[in-house]
Parts: sequence; structure tokens; C-alpha cells
Amino acid sequence: MSCEREDTPANFIQVSREGQAEVVEALAKEIWTEHYTSIIGRGQVDYMLGKFQTKKAIWEQIKDGENYFLIETGGKFIGYIAVRPEGHELFVSKIYVSSSNRRRGFGKKAVQFIECVARGKGLTRISLTVNKNNTGSIKAYENLGFTNTGPAVRDIGGGFVMDDYRMERNVSSHDTERPMLRKCGRRLKGE
Repeated sequence: MSCEREDTPANFIQVSREGQAEVVEALAKEIWTEHYTSIIGRGQVDYMLGKFQTKKAIWEQIKDGENYFLIETGGKFIGYIAVRPEGHELFVSKIYVSSSNRRRGFGKKAVQFIECVARGKGLTRISLTVNKNNTGSIKAYENLGFTNTGPAVRDIGGGFVMDDYRMERNVSSHDTERPMLRKCGRRLKGE
């Protein structure tokens, strides 16, 4: 699957093989350790990686309807996203890009891809949660048209909570509102 701009392509490859889940696990360890340790602490990062981002945990999430996609550019995997339909919206449970590839438009391309997937499924909104102290990501989401709809605190076990904001944006009704979007390829598994 690809969602391309004229300058730098970003391909979104649905995780469907064991080796791809291992790539997600490795990216998660790299990205979460680098980005989230200063926000939530090493203990919570390690707990969340062990509970949610092992190859086994990823496969369980896929079986339960989560759709993981690797972000690839120039032959390298630079991040990943995970989405699942919830009612009339597409919930983005994960959107992560490696530190060396941030501020290069890949987050925006990922959101455009997610919007294309949502539109293809007839969903009208995209939602996500973001840690309250992740100010850079909050600002980036706001710049991409997301609105903060309030706090979302969730106990994840192990004595930890996810202390987030819920953010959402409506899905545009047609591609002319997002001229850089060419296609999002085949639809999510299960259609």
C-alpha cells in the first residue's frame, strides 16, 4: 500500500507475517525507549513494551481486529501505525515514527493514509489518545486538524495508568481536500 507525495514516498505495509511483527517489536523498543522514557519513565515504558508490543501481543491484537502497518521509505522501515474500527470512527492506537525521520512529513502522510482507510470503510471520524505531557505530538496533531476533546485516563495494570488526552478529527468526504493523497490501496483485512 502506498500513500505518496511527489517528493518522498511512504509505503504502508499491512503486517501479515511473523517477520513483520518482529520488525514492529524492534521499532517499538527503539522508538518508545527514546521518546517516552522522559515522559512516563523507564518502568512504564518497559511494562508497556512487554505487555503491548511483543510479537505475541501484536499477533493477539491483530486477531482481535487491530490492523498494523509498517511505514517504509527508501527500503527502510521507519515506523508503524495500528488502527481499528470502533463504531463510526477509526481509532488510531499507535502512530510512531523513528526520531531520525520525525519532522519530515511522515506523520502527516500516516494521518492521510489513516484518513483514506477510514473513508474506504465509510467511517466519519478518526480518533486517538496522546499522553498529556507529549506536547510535541499534541501540537503536531492539532496542526493536522485534530481537536482535543478532553482527558482519557486508563489503568493498564502493573500500577500504571495512561494519562492521555483524546483527540479527534472528521474524515474529509473526498480527496480534493487532501490533494497529496493519491491512493491508500486495498482495504483493511475483513472487508
